[in-house]
Amino acid sequence: MMKNNNKFDRHKQLCEELNEVYKAKNIAYGDSFGKTFQELGVISAVTRMYDKFNRIKALSTGAENKVMDESLKDTFKDMANYCLMTLIELEIQEQRGSEDVE
Repeated sequence: MMKNNNKFDRHKQLCEELNEVYKAKNIAYGDSFGKTFQELGVISAVTRMYDKFNRIKALSTGAENKVMDESLKDTFKDMANYCLMTLIELEIQEQRGSEDVE
């Protein structure tokens, strides 16, 4: 059984892994998430998360994994990154909103 200190350490490691995946994909896709979010708003993020949720649901209920480089764990990591990316975009929106007031 993993103790809390080990869980805290593992959480930190996972966040570092998520950051590396985020960097690589953001470079590869040219910040398409941010651009789409700016154009379409939060629904664009929800749509991507919903797609990941559906993949998680399918893999969890026995669907055949035909995408070999995206396991259940990979999909959870993608979902976590989408949540973090959405928070970043919401913060950017808030900052822009406060700049308009000044």
